[in-house]
Amino acid sequence: MKVKQHTIKKQVELSGVGLHTGVISNMTFVPAPPNHGIKFQRIDLEGRPTVDADCDLVVDVSRGTTLEQNGARVYTVEHVLAALVGLEIDNLLIQLDGPEPPIMDGSSIQFIEVLEDAGFEEQNALRRFFEVTESIQYKDPAREVEMVALPTDNYRVTVMVDYNSPVLGSQHASITDIGQFKAEIASCRTFCFLHELEMLYNSNLIKGGDLNNAIVVVDRIVEEKELAHLAKMFNKPKVEVRKEGILNNVELRYRNEPARHKLLDVVGDLALVGRPLRAQILAARPGHAANVAFAKKIKRAMEKAGSTHIPYYDPKLPPVMDINQISNILPHRYPFQLVDKIIYLDETVVAGVKNVTMNEPFFMGHFPGNPVMPGVMQVEAMAQTGGILVLSSVEDPENYWTYFLGIENCKFRRMVLPGDTLVFKCELLAPIRRGIAKMKGEAYVGNTLVCEAVMTASITRKEV
Repeated sequence: MKVKQHTIKKQVELSGVGLHTGVISNMTFVPAPPNHGIKFQRIDLEGRPTVDADCDLVVDVSRGTTLEQNGARVYTVEHVLAALVGLEIDNLLIQLDGPEPPIMDGSSIQFIEVLEDAGFEEQNALRRFFEVTESIQYKDPAREVEMVALPTDNYRVTVMVDYNSPVLGSQHASITDIGQFKAEIASCRTFCFLHELEMLYNSNLIKGGDLNNAIVVVDRIVEEKELAHLAKMFNKPKVEVRKEGILNNVELRYRNEPARHKLLDVVGDLALVGRPLRAQILAARPGHAANVAFAKKIKRAMEKAGSTHIPYYDPKLPPVMDINQISNILPHRYPFQLVDKIIYLDETVVAGVKNVTMNEPFFMGHFPGNPVMPGVMQVEAMAQTGGILVLSSVEDPENYWTYFLGIENCKFRRMVLPGDTLVFKCELLAPIRRGIAKMKGEAYVGNTLVCEAVMTASITRKEV
């Protein structure tokens, strides 16, 4: 799995008809900055409202997953979201001039192809995985649905479906790593049973459906008169039932293509948790209602696990900048080099790490027998972290000095001791003007705020 956040290199678009609304829409994928997440934007509506990809915003799951926010709805989001998860894209704005993404061929593969054409861009931010540490379960006894998320070190999904149908029977599908999604799952198309087809049509739920973007499973004897009616419904000269029990519109891409598509739907709906997952997902008889309810349970567990405003630090992941890269930007050296790594960096925010050990020279005198990191050294380490942010605003940071100009509202809330890992976050309070930067700095040990201050600094070009 990718460890850094990704977006796409350039804007790309595709067009098509929505499966359930029947409305032709143009969909544009737009690159987005780190920590933006996935958002839809209805550019056809006044104010061009955005809709976050968030399970708490789901308003309908009758035949697909529908989101609503800021007075705007987006229908059938699961196939495009599954493509983004499969490609491990974290930040994207999806602009639509209609209410629903195009259904394309009923799978995710065409979304993947156009996104691959755009290319992928690695960003200076680590992916904020939610790592499941204990079992999370969802059950719906009435529908015989069971879903569970179990601890693992990657993202794997297994799905079982059983429709009591002589055509489909019981089917399974699985991937042991999300990297398998493109090859094994992405091309698997949506499906329905013939007995559902006319009901969906009469309920205006498949206005954009035709016999090229859905597998139609025939689980009973069909008279010629009904086949003629179906042909008229879908503007086809003729339709017939193949021996496999599938209408003659398509050839199955896999014998268990319906189960694989259900896995696709699970991946797309669970994208609405809002963060990449490290979990093993087991799903028996899933559907959109169960998927979304399960996503909400996972999100509640994620929220309980910790606040997202605290910089995320996983020592197992590679940093945005290591100590050698930091040394190329900051002039500080031992014993005053107080930032070990940078774990996040964009235009306005930086996060860094200082591992505090008993070998720090200041512990010799502060205090013998009671080592406590001096508050002034905490502020200095925080200022050096902010210096990375300020120096990153110029093309040749090695040719600049940074100088501390002021400090306001400084508070020390807890002692910092040998063995602690300090995680710093500095955020610009205003754009840098004339080389002057003002930022809010915070330092954490675990989830505890230990130090905070508002700092002002300047950058000055070195004299040749």
